[in-house]
Amino acid sequence: MDRSQKADAIVSLNSNFQEVGVVVITRNLGMTVAQSSVLRGKIREAGATYKVAKNSLAKLAVKGTSYEALGDLFTGPTAIASSVDPVAAAKAIVEFAKTTDKIEIVGGAIGSQVLNAEGILALATLPSLDELRAKLIGLIQAPATKLAQLATAPAAKLARVFSAYAEKDAA
Repeated sequence: MDRSQKADAIVSLNSNFQEVGVVVITRNLGMTVAQSSVLRGKIREAGATYKVAKNSLAKLAVKGTSYEALGDLFTGPTAIASSVDPVAAAKAIVEFAKTTDKIEIVGGAIGSQVLNAEGILALATLPSLDELRAKLIGLIQAPATKLAQLATAPAAKLARVFSAYAEKDAA
């Protein structure tokens, strides 16, 4: 990798760090190509990215971003998973880590808040942004649905009473 390619890689990583909501750093411990392909596929499905980068370039790329405190975690064979959704990358990595011992979660960050491996595991248990939106919409719609049911209930009760009187008179 020549100097211009390194500069391009730093700029690319830096712009990625500027845009994402969460960064998860993993240590790859001899994953096969097939395992790596499965991991990349799961991460892509979650709407996240996964990149293996040289540690020296990653340390330079985090400078000037809110993820600057992650520089100490770039040691050994590391990879960077990131996503705009604050939990997507963490969920994908944690799910994959349950299936193999070839990947170790080192840590990560949400903005300037640095998380250790346990923090990433806790983050992965949270609902995704889309799930939270769906729950919020459900909570907003529930009172309106109940009001509509309550508004129609007295009319339905009156109709049943009138129907019962009509049947009684007919008999």
